[in-house]
Amino acid sequence: MQFPICYPMQNCRQVCDCRTTILCMFSCTCLFFLAPLTAIGQVKSAAIDKWIEAHIDGVVDDYIHLHQNPEVSFQEKETAAYMAAAWREAGFTVTERVGGFGVVAVLENGKGPTVMLRTDLDALPVSEATLLPYASKATVTTASGATSGVMHACGHDIHMSNLIGVARFMSSHKDAWRGTLLLIGQPAEERGSGARAMLDDGLFKRFPRPDHALALHCESTTPTGTVAVSPGYSLANVDSVDIIVKGQGGHGSAPETTIDPVVQAAELVIALQTIVSREIKPGNPAVVTVGAINGGTKHNIIGNSCHLQLTVRSYTDEVREKLLAAIKRKAEAVAAGHRAPKPDVRFSEGTPALRNDDALTARAVESFRAAIGSENVLPMEPVMGGEDFSQYGLAGVPIVMYRLGVIAPDRLAAMNAREQQPPSLHSAEFYPDPVEALTTGMDTMIHATLDLLPVGSRN
Repeated sequence: MQFPICYPMQNCRQVCDCRTTILCMFSCTCLFFLAPLTAIGQVKSAAIDKWIEAHIDGVVDDYIHLHQNPEVSFQEKETAAYMAAAWREAGFTVTERVGGFGVVAVLENGKGPTVMLRTDLDALPVSEATLLPYASKATVTTASGATSGVMHACGHDIHMSNLIGVARFMSSHKDAWRGTLLLIGQPAEERGSGARAMLDDGLFKRFPRPDHALALHCESTTPTGTVAVSPGYSLANVDSVDIIVKGQGGHGSAPETTIDPVVQAAELVIALQTIVSREIKPGNPAVVTVGAINGGTKHNIIGNSCHLQLTVRSYTDEVREKLLAAIKRKAEAVAAGHRAPKPDVRFSEGTPALRNDDALTARAVESFRAAIGSENVLPMEPVMGGEDFSQYGLAGVPIVMYRLGVIAPDRLAAMNAREQQPPSLHSAEFYPDPVEALTTGMDTMIHATLDLLPVGSRN
């Protein structure tokens, strides 16, 4: 049997008649012993929905500000300050400059588990083409000296504003949960290094070590009102590889006097394609993509070198090691075949695969179903994108990252009618529908967090 609950919380709109209510936890405390209650029983879904409805405009204002003021990896100074101020205002104890521009906020509320909620802070060097009235006009000078626009093309502005809203709810409903809430504003996710930097700066030594960690990520292919979860491996190992193929330059009319690095590079691109098809067991996901080749200066000049840039994706450590070893072996073999100097092969920006914890995933799914209905909790296939939220899992904390649908159903339907794919993340034309997306994001994350921090829990 389910009972209405009355509670004297700020913004509560629910009134219960204690003459007819068998159990009223806060105003009829003498009856508290009659039945055990979960956190969701204490703060019912309807009450959460009403709070979100009353506060969504303020959270959308946060979103618009963050969208208009993006900062790229390692430059998130003002973004971090905005998040720190919002979390302080919500009542959290905040520490800045953890692992760079990382922000840590702690709210202790009695004995109980510690739950970590994480958002990323950084944007991308992408010139926004959405034509939104609040589109970003920010620019940045890239490492190559070029000027680029800056945009939250991966939805980190949704991630941040969502966690501002969740922080406000949890702080104003402290009698609904027990334990410690740890909020993380992480820099440099797009470069795959922010999580590691925060851990190396003592994240789990200077602050409470979490028992569970949750994060969400925008998804452009599923509609607002839904979330999707991939049990087990969800996102891939990601490695960047730079190969400098070396040669001996000369005149293009006398190739016999040279060692042509461009020809070596062309041969190497073809050779690399056989790694996945002939060295990796079918059924083991793997990707080797040559994203850029830079070599030569003029039509009739054979240069001294050619630079290849690769991205490499996998799930397991075994496959990852095989891929990287094969890339180096084939690069050196091509060079040897051309009597060329040994190439430089450099691996960087490695991000480990993200594996959702089985037990925590099951708990989170049940919380999501309670929040938005089972029909709106979708399965999701693993993808070959990368996410350094995985680093917290490797540090021994059970983690779950779930995907938040951010495109309104009518927009998706219109795209389907035009046989048009939704703009992908990292696209200059990507934008979420913030009211709908944030409503579901806060609803699901609040439910999951309350279920992990129930009243009466103990470490």
